[in-house]
Amino acid sequence: MTQTTKKKTKSKKKKNRRLTPVMKLVCFALIGVSIYLLYSVGRELMTTIELRRQLAEVQEKLEVVQLENEKLNKEKEKLQDPDYVQSYARGNYMLSKDGEQIFYLPESSGGN
Repeated sequence: MTQTTKKKTKSKKKKNRRLTPVMKLVCFALIGVSIYLLYSVGRELMTTIELRRQLAEVQEKLEVVQLENEKLNKEKEKLQDPDYVQSYARGNYMLSKDGEQIFYLPESSGGN
């Protein structure tokens, strides 16, 4: 090969490496779209994390409410029994039958 042939091939390679203005514009557009898509994915990821946190909180509250509901339903069933109502009223409100006396006993403060 001669020197002119080498120079021509080198100059052709250099020309092929340069981007045309249209290709530059396409590259910038693709970079812009990529950045936007990455931003959207990040935002969706943050939203998903926040929603999972909220879901965990709501599930904990649901468990508490279900336990309270179960407790109240049991209390409701007990209040249907007249003997329980009488015992409850006597124990909590110091009610007595006619002729009965109520004695207050001291509470034990120790292990005895």
